[in-house]
Amino acid sequence: MTTPQSLTPKEIVTKLDQYIIGQEDAKRFVAVALRNRWRRQQVDPPLRDEIAPKNIIMIGPTGVGKTEIARRLANLAESPFLKIEASKFTEVGYVGRDVESMIRDLTQLAVNMVKKEESKKVDGKAAVMAEEKILDLLVPGSSASPSGRLSLPGGKDQEPQSSTESTREKFRIMLREGKLDDKIVEMSVDQSQSMPIVEIFSNTGMDDVGSSMKDMFGKMFPKKQQRRKVKVEEALQILQKEEAEKLIDMDSVTKLAIKRTEQSGIIFLDEIDKIASRQGVAQGAEVSREGVQRDLLPIVEGATVTTKFGMVKTDHILFIASGAFHLCKPSDLVPELQGRFPIRVELDALGEEEFFRILTEPQNALIKQYTALMATENIQLVFEEDAIRQMAKIAAEVNQKTENIGARRLHTIMERLLEELSFHAPDMEGQEFVVTADYVTNQLSAISQNEDLSRYIL
Repeated sequence: MTTPQSLTPKEIVTKLDQYIIGQEDAKRFVAVALRNRWRRQQVDPPLRDEIAPKNIIMIGPTGVGKTEIARRLANLAESPFLKIEASKFTEVGYVGRDVESMIRDLTQLAVNMVKKEESKKVDGKAAVMAEEKILDLLVPGSSASPSGRLSLPGGKDQEPQSSTESTREKFRIMLREGKLDDKIVEMSVDQSQSMPIVEIFSNTGMDDVGSSMKDMFGKMFPKKQQRRKVKVEEALQILQKEEAEKLIDMDSVTKLAIKRTEQSGIIFLDEIDKIASRQGVAQGAEVSREGVQRDLLPIVEGATVTTKFGMVKTDHILFIASGAFHLCKPSDLVPELQGRFPIRVELDALGEEEFFRILTEPQNALIKQYTALMATENIQLVFEEDAIRQMAKIAAEVNQKTENIGARRLHTIMERLLEELSFHAPDMEGQEFVVTADYVTNQLSAISQNEDLSRYIL
């Protein structure tokens, strides 16, 4: 059986094709980078530790699929994935969040991911335990320590102790059949203590001190219990979640999460061109940008970062950077950082034909999304092929006349095109609405032809 980690480059590209149109070079490079991770795991140590990930810089205008490629790649690999804007580290005069915070965030994502996986494994056992606790509430006296009470339908008195067990089984059957879902029970639930988040502006990795203090005080003091009246259906969910939390070994979760972060974590550094220093300029913002590069360098090269879950090594985290590089070029980055991104791939600008394919081919194509949205109003939305081609043509034209925002232009075009239908949809139940080329022209041509207006609307 093929696991996500052992997909071949061809299989990875085939899966990426389901969501991303074109950009074949970029798909091939990221597919090889992902496969190399699997290959590295097959190499015996100590050579395995010497094999570094081949980080990638994707160069291309906005809206051509850079972020989508990285995000879909992480989903394929079932890896912890973090997207972060490199320019954010230059904010507040470069005294805001420190660069190491992205490793802490990635580790937190990995912990959440592993915890969710472990919860699924114990769901069955947690459901059984939750059911028993609900029955303790429904049939007081059948358990050694009943923690609640339910008024039986019709105001009947409780049955004698001798028949308590048979009553419990009758309630169990009713509970599983959903006949008690709307009944109200009173139960104790954990009340999360709200502590103020302490913000410390420094470069010493204290940006998550608030959550760390919460964890520390949470271990020192018992959680507060709050009595609540809830429906049986909701009580089952609350109790199942609580029981699952008790069944999960958080020490194992943390160890596995750190290992997954170190061995398969992916960080997508967007807008890396915004921290490149233009040649011949060495003052003001340029100094700050170069400072961010200097701080990024040890993380990308391989460092050990302190997190609240333990020490995390960044040596084998895959970094995928991207930028438009309109005003600068990759060679404007500091040489050491350039050397840590050996693979550079240029993404193509999108044209009319690519827009047509984006609207129709991917599994999450906009045409499919809006058809499904209108189906919720019992409206059959139909797009003629000529209409779709006209939309693609207008999107390409507006991108040429104004700012080129790539495939994001299609979102604004679709919203503008279907604005009237979306507004009146609740009053058109049961109808079929056909979008023709003429309808597209009438709805969009006035705006696309007026260049000044297009800058504000499309």
